[in-house]
Amino acid sequence: MRSNRLRVLLFAAAVVLTGRAVSSIAADILIGQVSSQTSPVTAANAKALYAGINVYFDYTNAQGGVDGRQVKLVNKDDELKTDRMVALTNEFIADRNVLALAGYQNTSGITEVSKQDIPGKAGIAMIAPFQGDRSIVGAANFFPFRSGYPDEVTALVKEAVSTQKKQMVVVYQNVTYGPAMMQLIQDMSKKEGLNVVAYVKLDATAPDKLDAIVKDVVAEVLKASPDSIILLGGGRHTFEFLKKFKESPDAGAQLYLMSIVPQVELLKTLGEAKARGIVIAQAVPYPYSATLPLVLEYQRLMKQYAPNEPLSFSSLEGFVVGKITVAALKRAGKNPTREKVLKALNNMGELDLGGVYVNYSPKARNGWGGVDLTVIGANGKLLR
Repeated sequence: MRSNRLRVLLFAAAVVLTGRAVSSIAADILIGQVSSQTSPVTAANAKALYAGINVYFDYTNAQGGVDGRQVKLVNKDDELKTDRMVALTNEFIADRNVLALAGYQNTSGITEVSKQDIPGKAGIAMIAPFQGDRSIVGAANFFPFRSGYPDEVTALVKEAVSTQKKQMVVVYQNVTYGPAMMQLIQDMSKKEGLNVVAYVKLDATAPDKLDAIVKDVVAEVLKASPDSIILLGGGRHTFEFLKKFKESPDAGAQLYLMSIVPQVELLKTLGEAKARGIVIAQAVPYPYSATLPLVLEYQRLMKQYAPNEPLSFSSLEGFVVGKITVAALKRAGKNPTREKVLKALNNMGELDLGGVYVNYSPKARNGWGGVDLTVIGANGKLLR
């Protein structure tokens, strides 16, 4: 009797232990993302980015996941606050089930995460953040996809030159990438023959004085009688400038914007009529025409897994974030860990995403590098 009971107990223990082992192996692979879907400034891009990542993860999971494990995106909302992004990132790092960070959004927050070398010190990958500042994405363990801000600004300057703009004004925010991109235009304008008649600083550090600041900036811009304006900024101060400028007598000047200005919010702020004709640089491929294998795959899987989600640059960017992440997880081998994922990314070499390439190695981590220029056309549609 005692021996039978012992055998039963040993069998039960074996089942429990086996169950735990299987459960541990089959546990979901978690990927951490900090991005605010509640902030009016980032919500449009954030929701699309989140949707795109999840579409590729859903597709991967439907094919059996990664080594039999499901890949899950865990989103945390930083409310567009720098210190909160830092705190939430540290929460992810404390959870060993989170194998990588991906698709981060919030310039000031990402800047601080980079400055503090949080991914580098923690030994965790930061995959394709929504950021084009090379001084930021050049930090340890950052693996960019989108083109850099200098690529965007270079494309905008060349477009202005090719369309023979004669009276350019550069309006630049005085934080993050603003001063550096202003300096780039100063250098380029001499080489390209672009006549910049004024550089106007837009103070983004005093939100309580925003109305007065924008009013003064618009007045200074109008004084220069521009035929074109390159606006180096994003966020509330940018939209307020655009709104007030479009109400002015010289509202017909050609506007050039960077990719961080979301089309949806731009249309909400200005309306279709006033937004029409604005040129926006895009740091990811054009998502509406399937001229690339990547875009064809994106359109097909969006229709299958998120049929109610409109195609957009941000959801395509999210889709690419998901694709790079899954490629790294698969190359990390059985039972991937943070260390294995990081090693896989560092040794990735050239990765073909579908006619679009990234190249990661211990010596350099390069994203796509291309820029598409789009213009807002009839009905608010973005045209090439």
